[in-house]
Amino acid sequence: MTRTPPVPHSASASTSTTTRRVALGLATLALALTALPAATLPAQAASDPLARYHHQRLDWKSCVLGPDDATGKELEQAGAQCADVRVPLDYGNPDGRTVTVAISRIRATDTAHRVGPLLLNGGGPGGQTLGDPPWVRAAMKDVAARYDVVGVDPRFVGRSTPLDCHWPTGSAFRGAGVDRAGFDRMAAFARDLAQRCRRHAGGVLPYVNTRNTARDLDVIRAALGERRISYLGYSYGSYLGEVYTTLFPGRVERVVLDGVIDPDRYGPRLLRGSEKANRHALEDWASWAAARHATYGLGRTGGAVLATVDRVQAAARTPLRLGTYRVDEHVVPLIVFNGLSQDNDIAYGDFAQAVQDLLRAAQGRNVTPSPWLAEALGFMLTGSDSHYGSVQTAILCGDAAAPRDPEAYWRDVQRARERDELFGPVTNNLNPCAFWDPPRERPTVIRDDLPALLVNATGDPRTTYDGATAVRRMWPSSRLVTLRGADQHAVYGVHGSSCADATVNTYLATGRLPAKDVTCTARPSGTRP
Repeated sequence: MTRTPPVPHSASASTSTTTRRVALGLATLALALTALPAATLPAQAASDPLARYHHQRLDWKSCVLGPDDATGKELEQAGAQCADVRVPLDYGNPDGRTVTVAISRIRATDTAHRVGPLLLNGGGPGGQTLGDPPWVRAAMKDVAARYDVVGVDPRFVGRSTPLDCHWPTGSAFRGAGVDRAGFDRMAAFARDLAQRCRRHAGGVLPYVNTRNTARDLDVIRAALGERRISYLGYSYGSYLGEVYTTLFPGRVERVVLDGVIDPDRYGPRLLRGSEKANRHALEDWASWAAARHATYGLGRTGGAVLATVDRVQAAARTPLRLGTYRVDEHVVPLIVFNGLSQDNDIAYGDFAQAVQDLLRAAQGRNVTPSPWLAEALGFMLTGSDSHYGSVQTAILCGDAAAPRDPEAYWRDVQRARERDELFGPVTNNLNPCAFWDPPRERPTVIRDDLPALLVNATGDPRTTYDGATAVRRMWPSSRLVTLRGADQHAVYGVHGSSCADATVNTYLATGRLPAKDVTCTARPSGTRP
């Protein structure tokens, strides 16, 4: 859920780092699903059914795919190389079809004190991570020299073997609307998305899940020639880390989970219960915007700004025109939701400008959406990021079953609407998982304990703070770094907390957890707005 539009995990205030991906069609998918030829393997690998994967030779090459490949150029400038790792589509049939998982690596420079590889996952599910090693190394400061920092695009994500259901949207998530007719429209919308995935990618959907992604990580570990890996996972990546450490408990060194998901609450409806945190984040942003009424014109008090948001939502019952887009009551709540995961002036300003655009549209004025809003609308209302939404949904639906009766969702929406009229119909709405085939595997029962470092902000509106405290109780040998005073999703290397960053870096450097939980303060009291 981190740095991903608009939900879940990694949803962030900006879609810019996650939506610029190349959509690849099913022709490419068919070519990528090939059989891996038998290889000459060490004698000791004869009893290993995955030996051909564990002992594959990686072809490291430039990460630049073409003259317009900004991610590849940034990786190359940072000294990274890229490779494709071959993994089985179905781990129950390792001699069958295969897919590729794309990875990048910046090697350790302090080889005398090298710890090993640090594998990354930036969230989503469905978010690309291949391009993350440069900024993660910057966050790590001096300790980066001791690690091979490895970005991984999980199976069917980014530069890995693609999956695309040919959706007219990049997100399966919508608000349920204000009445039964709106809810029924969203049920039809969700059913159509599920049918498109069954039609265009039905052959691979049973193998799109977190357990297989974790198995892929272990193939990467072996292909890198390592006995153990360290791991840094954000948002959904925290759940992936929980699954990996459960399936492969002897193969982890140092583990950092930032934006921590409670595994008991993970699944297709993982946003339920986040209404209070999102309302708190909205109120904090409203106070910030009120202090800048001269710039944005949204209201002179926090209450007045919140009334403006409500006015826009009410006006959207008749779709608002913003450039070439028509924005209705199902989309406006997602714009608000997507604007609330990053607690900083730039993100707040982007969101305030978006609400200003929506207000002007509600007043009947001609509006060209501002850059952040234009990108968010392009993501939600066109098929340019169909591949992202397809994979995100396939993972959520493949990990755990969802209720199949639309009436159960309708009842939940109605109850949630009473608590929060704006967010309740988003977080409790149905999605394509209600119309998906049952998962191929049961959800992972997460291990009882792990000495990991957990990081979470108290006001995180995506992976809410109670998820981090639940995992801390589940893993008594872990430690929790709490960032107080921030409505922030993803902390380490993202928010700018020197306290949190230093705590993580000390752990990565020494392998020793703090003696007790650590509390950091986001900013001095009274500095905002």
